[in-house]
Amino acid sequence: MFGKVNSIGLLGLNAFKVEVEIESSAGLPAFDIVGLADVAVRESRERIRSAFRSSRLGFPKGRVLVNLAPADVKKSGTVHDLAIAVSLMCAAGIIDPKQIRDAAFIGEVSLSGELRRVNGVLPMTILAQKGLKEIYVPGENLLEASAVRGIKAYGVQSLEQLARHFSGKEIMQPAPVFVPAKADYLSTLDFADVRGQAAAKKALEIAAAGGHNVLMIGSPGSGKSMLAKRMPSILPQMTFEESIETTGIHSVAGVLDSQRPLITTRPFRSPHHTVSAAGLAGGGTTPRPGEISLAHNGLLFLDELAEFSRPALEILRQPLEDMKVTISRVSGSITYPSSFMLIGAMNPCPCGYYGHPTRKCICSKHQVDHYLNKISGPLLDRFDIHLEVAPVEFADLSSGEKEESSESIRQRVQAARDVQNKRYEGTGISCNARISPEMIHDVCPMTDKAEAMLGSIFEKLGLSARAYEKILKVARTVADMDGAEIIDKAHIAQAVQYRSLDRKYWKS
Repeated sequence: MFGKVNSIGLLGLNAFKVEVEIESSAGLPAFDIVGLADVAVRESRERIRSAFRSSRLGFPKGRVLVNLAPADVKKSGTVHDLAIAVSLMCAAGIIDPKQIRDAAFIGEVSLSGELRRVNGVLPMTILAQKGLKEIYVPGENLLEASAVRGIKAYGVQSLEQLARHFSGKEIMQPAPVFVPAKADYLSTLDFADVRGQAAAKKALEIAAAGGHNVLMIGSPGSGKSMLAKRMPSILPQMTFEESIETTGIHSVAGVLDSQRPLITTRPFRSPHHTVSAAGLAGGGTTPRPGEISLAHNGLLFLDELAEFSRPALEILRQPLEDMKVTISRVSGSITYPSSFMLIGAMNPCPCGYYGHPTRKCICSKHQVDHYLNKISGPLLDRFDIHLEVAPVEFADLSSGEKEESSESIRQRVQAARDVQNKRYEGTGISCNARISPEMIHDVCPMTDKAEAMLGSIFEKLGLSARAYEKILKVARTVADMDGAEIIDKAHIAQAVQYRSLDRKYWKS
C-alpha cells in the first residue's frame, strides 16, 4: 500500500512543502524513515509507536517505510511527527487518504498520543494557505494558525481525537479567524512620568515619527533609560503586513505568546550588555533569530552601550544598513529581516561625569578617550540623532505641572507616519529613515536657502556622505511634523543640531 500526506518544513522564515510518503508491505515488522531527516525526526519512530499504543490505535503490520520528500532537503525538528502518524493511520486503515488530500499536518506527538506545540506555525500556515484548504496543528498553536485567512485551521489535542474526527464519531470544528484586539498603549510606561527633559522628548518624538536611530549621552541619573523605556508608548501603529512579518519571526524563535498569537504593538528588545555577537545576530546549528531580528519593525535599546563587547557592537553595522542579517553555516545560509530603530544610551566616561556642569570628573583623559573609542566611527555614523541628556533641574523635579502624556505625543507621531505611509505606498519603504539613496533627492526637496545652509555645513564640518543623508532624512521628518512639503532652512538647522556630539566628545 502506498499513501501520501502533506506536511510543511521550515528553514529560517522560509516554509517549504514536505510530502510524507508511506509504503507498507508484507515482511518482518520494521519502521524506517528516510529523506534526509535529522536525529529529532528519526527519533519520532519511537514516539509514534508509543503514541499508537497509548491511544489504542492499531499500528500497521509488516514493513513500513516513510519517505520525507523532497529527499535532498534536510528535515529537522519534531514538526513532521503528526504527518508521519497520520500516514501510518492511513496505512492501518484508520483514515481514508481521500479525506486528507487538501490538508496539511504539523505538530509534535508525545508518548501519550497528545500533541505538543511547535515553533513557526504562522509562516507554515501562510504557505499551506496557498494550495491547501485545511491545516491541523496542536491545540496550543491554533490561535496562531487561525490568524491566516483563506484556510480552515483545526486544533488537535491527541491522535485519538484525530481518529474520531475522520471516522465521523466526533467532528472537530475549524477555528474562527483570529481578530486581534486593538493595540493597548495605556499599559506601557508614560512620558507624563518624566519631569523636564523637553529637548530630549522632542528629539525622541522626531525619532519615533521617522524611525531614526538615536544615541543618548548623559551622566548617571539624567533619565536616559527612563526616556528609552517609554518609547514604545509613542511608536506608530503597525500595519497588518508588519504585524504578520514580526509575528512570523517571533513564532520561529519560539517566543510567541499562545494567547496573543498576532503581534500588534511594535517590539521592544533590551538585551543586557553581556549579550554575545551571536545573541544579537542569531545563530545555532539551525540558526535562530537574534535580538536584532526579534526587534524587527520595532525598537532595540542598548543601555550602557560602551559596555557591550566590540564584536557585538560591530555586528550591528551591516544590519543597520541592509535591514537584514544573513547567518551562514556549513548546512546553508538563512536570512532574517532586521529593520529596527536603534537607541543607545551611554555615559560620557567611566565615572559618568565628564562634561557635567556641577560634578567633577575623576577620569584621566586617556580613560575618557579609551571609553568613548569603544564606539567606533562607522557605528557612530549610523546614528541619525545624537542627543545629550542633561541632568534634570530641581525646579523641574519639584514642579507640580503635569507633563505631556504619551497619548498626545503619539497622535503627532502617527500623523507624521501617516504622511510617510502615503508618500511611500507601493515602494516597500516604511518611514523616512529607510529612504533609499536613489530616492532621497526626489522625496527631500529643499528650498535654495536650505540647500545653501546644508552645503556650507557639509564643507565646514567635513561630513561623510552617510551623515549628509542622515541629516536630510531627519530634516524630512521635521518637515513632515510641520506639515511642510519642502524642507526649509529651519528644518535643516534642527536636523544638524542632532549631529554635534561626535564633535564634542569624539572630537572627530
